[in-house]
Amino acid sequence: MDSILQDLADKAIRHAIDSGAEYCDARIEQQERKSVLIENGEVEYVRSNSSTGIGIRLVKAGTWSFCSITNPNSFEQVKELVNGSLRNSSHYAKNKKNKVSLYPNAINKIKIDFPVLKKPELEELMKIGFECNKIISDTPRIIKSIVNPWYTTNSKYFVNSEGSEIVQNFTDVVVDMIATAHESGLTQSINITEGGRGGLELIIDKNKIQQSAQEIALKASQLIDAKPVKEEKATVIMNPDFVSLLTHEILGHPSEADRVLGKEMAWAGGAWWKGKIGKKIGSEKLNVFDDPTIKESLGWYYFDDEGVETKKTTLIENGILKNHMQNRETAKIFNTAPTGNMRATNYRFMPLIRMACTCIGNGDWNVAEMIKEVKNGYLISNMKIPSIDMKRYNWSISCQYAQKIENGEITDLLRDVIVIGIAPEFFESIDACGNDFTVRPITNCGKGDPMQSMIMGNGGPSIRGIATVKSVN
Repeated sequence: MDSILQDLADKAIRHAIDSGAEYCDARIEQQERKSVLIENGEVEYVRSNSSTGIGIRLVKAGTWSFCSITNPNSFEQVKELVNGSLRNSSHYAKNKKNKVSLYPNAINKIKIDFPVLKKPELEELMKIGFECNKIISDTPRIIKSIVNPWYTTNSKYFVNSEGSEIVQNFTDVVVDMIATAHESGLTQSINITEGGRGGLELIIDKNKIQQSAQEIALKASQLIDAKPVKEEKATVIMNPDFVSLLTHEILGHPSEADRVLGKEMAWAGGAWWKGKIGKKIGSEKLNVFDDPTIKESLGWYYFDDEGVETKKTTLIENGILKNHMQNRETAKIFNTAPTGNMRATNYRFMPLIRMACTCIGNGDWNVAEMIKEVKNGYLISNMKIPSIDMKRYNWSISCQYAQKIENGEITDLLRDVIVIGIAPEFFESIDACGNDFTVRPITNCGKGDPMQSMIMGNGGPSIRGIATVKSVN
């Protein structure tokens, strides 16, 4: 971390407080990103970019204001921006009824270096990309193979007027892959994302990424012969990859306290369980948590972007809604503690309440036994595209493929399947959770205005419930 930038951040905070701010924090972020896109054996692009800057958040007259600057050259530049923020807070405070009040937070002074066993290099990523691209392309019926490996190295410094000074250094490594098959006028695609927080070991250990490339290519090819589904309401068993998107959209986002308060209604930002803390919203099999401490997840961190130390937060316990994800401001409103979920895309943005690693808890069922009990149903596999209402009460999520279950046996492979449900009705129907808990990488979650993209983890085990299945077409 650049000591000159740290000095500028420290001075900015002192200036804000000396000028009448009740609170101020600053985030310095330095990021380098390298990526390569390989399509059908050819390099489409190689990209390398970096960004460095400071984001400054303050409260004056009970009102928030935020400013940011890229590559500041002097304190005078930073001071001018802070002065503008101070004026903005004073101006908007005149019409603000509810003044900002922050939940007390511990003072932390710490530096954390996240483990990287094998440092990523662009040359190694290209080698992996070409290898996976060939695996996909060599599969019958495949007409397009896209492999996009990328990594970022990140250094974050957080400092606030209360005395906290926190440095976190980490690396993320990810590979996105798409296999597209075509024959007799029918096209089918399967995609997958692998990776997490750490080094190349996350994708190369036990040939993990090569196996994933082979699996998606074979499945895309097989889907050419798959059948469409007939619409019906039936038992569904959702695999962990599909569950991760269901959890993200219908359990995770509604758990963000700002959405519960109705502050994001223009962006499908409501919560179907508003006002229901302490009430039953699902079966006793349903347990949901958010945990930024899950190692190697893209949502792994120890302190959030307002300096709150992270921990596992129980959101739903045995079907009872227990808590929401909270920042220091909403924690005062809900009379609870902050949960360490404030994050920003980078220094250019003000932090928002975001999922870290929101999951359905593991169960004790063997998945084969879950299937064996189903007389008529469907095995739903791998996330695709969600569609949701304003409160995330009604939902439909397409899967990449499904399989028919008849008398406890998996039979037909099905394509173009969408799963439809009503949130409380579906979660009440869950009667089994598998013992195959898995966390999946989510690399593009949008929230806020201006829109912020965020990476995180989501996951869970296979779950069994009742929903409607129908064909997308």
